[in-house]
Amino acid sequence: MEADVKLSSKMEDYLEVISILNKENGVARVKDISRMMNVKNPSVSGALATLERNDLIRHEKYGYVVLTEKGKKIAQDIQRKHNVLLRFLTLVLKIDHETAERDSCEIEHAISPQTLEKLTRFIEFVETFPENDIPEWLKSFYHFIKTGKIAKSIEGNSPKEDCPEDQ
Repeated sequence: MEADVKLSSKMEDYLEVISILNKENGVARVKDISRMMNVKNPSVSGALATLERNDLIRHEKYGYVVLTEKGKKIAQDIQRKHNVLLRFLTLVLKIDHETAERDSCEIEHAISPQTLEKLTRFIEFVETFPENDIPEWLKSFYHFIKTGKIAKSIEGNSPKEDCPEDQ
């Protein structure tokens, strides 16, 4: 996000919703934003005024809401975070989609760029394995999630010994 604009998580959510509506419908209207965010129209109007003051959107009263270039950049960044988190929660941790969607929305506002980058790299690494060739350690992790017990095949192996410390 741009250094000169500090937004609350709620304002970031508005930008994300506006971006989604523009992609899905070609336009974003106050009533659609209100419906999607489950808030009343006056709340949307107040948020839009704040976003417009920060040069993140353009909105004419009773007209469409359009993201500025700065607003688009922030919305894309938020959506990227959301997508990475959603992939991690569903693909790696096997969280159900509805819960993962909700959690991604919460975490996307707090995750650091460094953590996001490492999470992205981890997901890319996991995705390099064919579905029928899941690494033994990941199978053991899934077994541990289900049972709370370490699989026999990896007992005695210390993960610390196998992993060099972070650079």
